[in-house]
Amino acid sequence: MRTDTQKGEFAMQQTNDNIIELRNITKTFEDGFEAVKDFNLTVKRGEFVTFLGPSGCGKTTTLRMIAGFDTPSQGQILLNGKEIENLPPNKRPINTVFQRYALFPHLNVYDNIAFGLKLKKLPKSEINKKVNKALEMVDLEGFEERKIATLSGGQQQRIAIARALVNEPEILLLDEPLGALDLKMRKEMQLELKNMHEKLGITFIYVTHDQEEALTMSDKIVVMSEGQTQQVGTPEDIYNEPKNAFVADFIGESNIFGGIMTGDKLVRFCGADFKCLDEVEQGTMIDAVVRPEDIVITEPQKGMITGKVISQVFKGVHYEITVMSGKNEIVIQTTKKAKVGEQVGLVIEPDGIHVMLAEHTLNKIESGFDTNGSLSFMDGRLGINITSILPGIRKEEEGLYVDSHGDEIDISKLKVTISIRPNDIQMSDDKEAGQLQGHIINLIYKGDHYSYVVRTVDDFDIIVDDEDLWNMDDFVSLILDEQKMQFTLKK
Repeated sequence: MRTDTQKGEFAMQQTNDNIIELRNITKTFEDGFEAVKDFNLTVKRGEFVTFLGPSGCGKTTTLRMIAGFDTPSQGQILLNGKEIENLPPNKRPINTVFQRYALFPHLNVYDNIAFGLKLKKLPKSEINKKVNKALEMVDLEGFEERKIATLSGGQQQRIAIARALVNEPEILLLDEPLGALDLKMRKEMQLELKNMHEKLGITFIYVTHDQEEALTMSDKIVVMSEGQTQQVGTPEDIYNEPKNAFVADFIGESNIFGGIMTGDKLVRFCGADFKCLDEVEQGTMIDAVVRPEDIVITEPQKGMITGKVISQVFKGVHYEITVMSGKNEIVIQTTKKAKVGEQVGLVIEPDGIHVMLAEHTLNKIESGFDTNGSLSFMDGRLGINITSILPGIRKEEEGLYVDSHGDEIDISKLKVTISIRPNDIQMSDDKEAGQLQGHIINLIYKGDHYSYVVRTVDDFDIIVDDEDLWNMDDFVSLILDEQKMQFTLKK
C-alpha cells in the first residue's frame, strides 16, 4: 500500500507525463482550404488545456483530429507516445462532448448514459454500476428516469458529460459545450467543470472563443489564429505577457500603442516617455500593451500625459472611461467617475506596460475624415477620399453619406489607420519636398541601410529606411509614397 507521500509523488509523476503530442499537424480540405498549419502542442496528463480563438481559427478542426473524426493531411498525433492519427475514434480512449450535446430525446437519462456501454454488451450489473457512478460525478443522482426534454440546459450539458465519462476515457474533449447556455448558467457551469476536472483528474481539452471561460478554467491556454498557434501558456502568462498584438487584443481588453524604445527600459508612445520593465534595444519599434485597469486617472498637472474624457460607461463593478490624448484613444477601467469633457491626467506605472517587438515594422498613423470625406491627416493634402478607401460608401446629393444598404453614416466618427513601410518614405533636405517635416532623433545601422526615427512637428515618430548617412538632429522633409499607403478602418 502506498503512503500519502508516495501517492502524491505518483500523482505528480503521472501529471508530468505527456499524454497527447501534436507534431507539425496540417489539415488541408479538398477545396484547398488550409484549416490548420504546422501545429505543435504537448499536453500533459491531467491538464485542463483550452484552445482559444475566433471563429474559423482551426480550434475545432484540431479537436476533431485528436478525437479521430478528421485525419491530418500531414504530421503526427501521439497518445502516450504512440501514433494514433490513423486510429478510428472508437479505438481511442477519448470521448467528446459537443455544443449541442447530441442526446437522444426518445431515451431517458439512464439510457442516454448507458447507450455506449450497451453497445459494448457489458453485463447489466456493470452498466448499472457505471451509470450510477457517472450520475454521482455530475451531481444528478435520482434523475435516471427523467426524459431529456424535461431537463434544463445545464442539466442536459451534465448528462452529456456523464455519457462521456461513463466510458472512463483518458481524455475528455469539450467543443464549446457551454455555448447554448445563458450567461448566468454559463458562469456557474464554468466553475462546475473546473471542480469536476480537479475531482476526476483526467485530461480535459476544451474549445472556446470566450476569453473569460479560458482564463477561468484552464491550466494551459493555446491561443490560435488562422490555423496557427499564437501563444501557449498559463492564463496569467497569456494575460500579462502577450507575445504579439493579436494575443493582447484578443485576451481581455487592451490599449495597444505603436512606439519606440528611447533608452534603457524607457519607451515612448502617446507622445511621452515612460519607464518600463522590459529590456529592449534602443531604437526598436515596439507595440506597448497597457491594460485599462493599469491606468490611473489624476489631475492634469500630475499626469504623465493628459487628455479629454470623451465617454463614460458604467459596467457594474467599474466605470469604463475613454480619454482622447492627442490622436490616441485610451480606455481606462476605474471605480472613480469622470465627467465627459473634462481634462484629466493619466499615470501608468512601469509594471503596467508590456513591451512587445513590433511584428512588422510599419508606420501607423491614426486619422479621420472631414465633412468633405477627405482624410483629415495633413489637412486633407493627401487627396484621398472616403469612397476610395471604403468603396461601399457613397455620397448623396444632400451631402449625406450612406453605406451599401442605404443607411446613413456619420463619417466624423470613423477612424482610419494609415500604414506605410519605412522603405516607402524618402528623406530630403528640401523642406518643401515632402508632406511631413521633422528632426532625426535616432539612427541605427542595420548592415545594408540605416534605420532612422524622425519626430515630426506634429509629434509623430516615423521610421525611415535609407542607405545614406544623415546626422542626428538633422531637420528633414519626408516624402511619403501615397501609392504605397494602406488604409484600415479602425473598429
